[in-house]
Amino acid sequence: MIVKQIMKQNVVALNSNDTIRLALNTMKVNKIRHIPILSDSAKLVGIITERDVKDASPSIFQLELKEDFLNKPINTVMTQNVVTGHPLDFVEEVAAVLMEHKIGCLPILQNDKLVGMLTETDLLHTFVKLTGGDQPASHIEIKVPNKAGMLAEVSSIFRHRNVNISSVLVYPDTDPTFKILVFRVQTINVTMIINDLKDEGYEILWPNFPESLE
Repeated sequence: MIVKQIMKQNVVALNSNDTIRLALNTMKVNKIRHIPILSDSAKLVGIITERDVKDASPSIFQLELKEDFLNKPINTVMTQNVVTGHPLDFVEEVAAVLMEHKIGCLPILQNDKLVGMLTETDLLHTFVKLTGGDQPASHIEIKVPNKAGMLAEVSSIFRHRNVNISSVLVYPDTDPTFKILVFRVQTINVTMIINDLKDEGYEILWPNFPESLE
């Protein structure tokens, strides 16, 4: 999946000479927390967030200073060294960029033009969909040897039971000679599948049925 498929394309942007007051009102009206800032020539020159404003704002007890602060231009508080992405970047790579830089959004540029915005919320929604977390399904975790072909072997057991797989995740076990396969499958009763997996010698981490219920 690439950024272009999930980014917001109708981006709310402001000019660097607009006031901080306008930025705050724009965030409130549009229910957003990040606004890209453009120059008069429509080039991305910065980004302003709710946190930028809070960090630079005077104390609530200094009313006169507060008023002066709100009338200042955005370029006095915005972040200027902006990390950006491209519409053809892979979503998982962009997620790593957000984590590395500890930021909550990424302006998306193409030919130096702002064409979209991607936020951590967009990524979260995407990963929920990719893992099938937004659809009713049963969850099965299996510990298998860390060698080639294990996913195909385990999947064949689901096929034998005519059970459709919604999603699969693979992650390492604490023991590097093993890995964990996490399946979301479109069935409520997983007892027969669990029994089939155990008959083949696989260790089931979830669901962990009491022996009396198997």
